Amino acid sequence: MAGIRTIRHTWANRPTMEGAGVRLRRVFGFDEVPVLDPFLLLDDFRGDNPDDYLAGFPWHPHRGIETITYMLDGEVEHGDSLGNSGVIHEGDVQWMTAGSGIIHQEMPKGDPSGRMGGFQLWANLPASHKMMDPRYRDVTAATIPVVETREGATVRIIAGTVEGTSGPVGDVVIEPEYLDVSVPAGAAFRHRVPAGHTVFAYVIEGSGSFAPEAGARTRAGHLVHYEDGDELAVQAGELAVRFLLVSGKPLREPVAWYGPIVMNTEEELQVAFREYRYGTFIKSKG
Repeated sequence: MAGIRTIRHTWANRPTMEGAGVRLRRVFGFDEVPVLDPFLLLDDFRGDNPDDYLAGFPWHPHRGIETITYMLDGEVEHGDSLGNSGVIHEGDVQWMTAGSGIIHQEMPKGDPSGRMGGFQLWANLPASHKMMDPRYRDVTAATIPVVETREGATVRIIAGTVEGTSGPVGDVVIEPEYLDVSVPAGAAFRHRVPAGHTVFAYVIEGSGSFAPEAGARTRAGHLVHYEDGDELAVQAGELAVRFLLVSGKPLREPVAWYGPIVMNTEEELQVAFREYRYGTFIKSKG
């Protein structure tokens, strides 16, 4: 189906707690599967109270998915069972493919004012790639291109292409697009998207109209899930609006999900957790 995408549904994030006691806002997760296939989860972990985030996410396993962490403020120190370690700074992205299995930790730190925050998105892997070797794409802020569109929007391109400029993340099986879009008051943003792909926008700041027929404006903390089509249109009103725009090719495969592991069958889940208990979870030596 071609044409400008209309809104299928909108909903607000909700408070939850993860890791060792990190307070965050869950935009979508287990309850929404498979509505946003191939995406599984999006967490908004912005805050300015260190007590809400310093406990972090101690050692835990992942298998069968990709985790995409995008930092806006502060930083996250990470390490894993393959000997990798580093820091994700403000404006950076870490695109981690867990594949056959990885055990890691993520420990957030605030900036000098105590502010810390960003987003973590989980993308599913197809059955054919569930057991691929783990890998990282550590994308620094300096390598993420910024484009000013003809309509006046500013777009940071993590993955995908805007007006002939492509982001640094490629070679991902779900053919993702991940954009950070800012539209000034009174300006607009129009963008071509692949027909048949899942597309959603998550409003970070301000409010805007996310489809031509939308009477009400969608405000910060809400997600817009789109119907099919090959283009979308966003209009800012008296206030500017900033949002994440994410799209990807649906897998249309069964999902068996428990905690940090996502496979296709319950039997595969049982194998994964049995291997974790007996120390045979890690298949790649890095």
